[in-house]
Amino acid sequence: MPDISTYSFLDLTGNIVHPSVGAYTFTGQGIGEMTIAMATDRTAHDVAADGAVMVSKLAGENGIITIQAQQTSSLHNWLMNWYNYLYLADTDEWTQTTILIRAPKMGRSHVGIGVSPQKVGDTPYQAQGQRVTWPLMCADLKTLPI
Repeated sequence: MPDISTYSFLDLTGNIVHPSVGAYTFTGQGIGEMTIAMATDRTAHDVAADGAVMVSKLAGENGIITIQAQQTSSLHNWLMNWYNYLYLADTDEWTQTTILIRAPKMGRSHVGIGVSPQKVGDTPYQAQGQRVTWPLMCADLKTLPI
């Protein structure tokens, strides 16, 4: 008998928290897609003239959480308010946001610390509603078992 597994985006939950802006809890509403990506390569190769390869193991836990939110969603509105607050606030507040994402069926969670917006999400205007892509840079991004 084949090994069968299931996946549902509805199982994904998360919290975005900033001490001055507050918290937003999401359970999939208004989210079209979410991607967790590490930004730093772990390995680099240096090849000498004779072909000898020196392998370097690189450190770095930074990454990007990219959220695609429906343009009319409460998540997009929260992110826009959060961005506008951070843009006008003291610089000390820029990286005070944390994100926790839980995917219990997959047995993992993602924790982003020192989160700041790479840029404000692009604003689409078309005949049909669209998604707004929010790239959120994390100074420290971990994938952990639940």
